[in-house]
Amino acid sequence: MAVGRIIKGPDCIAEGVAALALIDPRFGDAVAQMDAPIPLRLRDGGFETVLRAIVGQQVSVAAADAIWHKVENAGLTDPATAKTATDEEYRAAGMSRQKTKYTRALAEADVDFEYLATVPDAEVIRTLTQISGIGTWTAEIYAMFSLGRADVFAHGDLALQEGARMLLDLSERPKEKAMREIAVDWSPWRSVAARILWAYYAHVKQREGVQ
Repeated sequence: MAVGRIIKGPDCIAEGVAALALIDPRFGDAVAQMDAPIPLRLRDGGFETVLRAIVGQQVSVAAADAIWHKVENAGLTDPATAKTATDEEYRAAGMSRQKTKYTRALAEADVDFEYLATVPDAEVIRTLTQISGIGTWTAEIYAMFSLGRADVFAHGDLALQEGARMLLDLSERPKEKAMREIAVDWSPWRSVAARILWAYYAHVKQREGVQ
């Protein structure tokens, strides 16, 4: 099963940036405007990584960090413990009823995360989104940053949509369907395109704040 190109380090990002600049010179112009290099953003994968995404749903970063600290202390980052923990133990760790349900679903899914790293992008996303509480965005982010997939894009991400609007000088922010059509041209480096758009969006917003 072909998994495609894997991003492993800064050289891969640089290769992707160069390829995208040939596809659309506006990518090259955007990168030239930014002082910092395009971030790699790779992270470990596995149960804990997906669980942390669940913990962070619909709360601030500070709140998510506080809850995660309690979840770690309670041992809920171990799938076996997550399966058998009581509602009271989850509540004491700061987990809502819904997030408790999602965490148990993740633990009971018994995802073979090592095997997941060997299958194509579509299968990664299909496997993860079958689990209650894990949406397409979370699965795409996992594929991009925990598996290093080079050709995945989070089409529903509002910052990416707004970054695309800025970069391409569109009259309005493209919705998910339009974003999918636009991003096709950026294959096989859509994950690098996403990194550029996130960085460009942050750069423009920061610049606007200074003015």
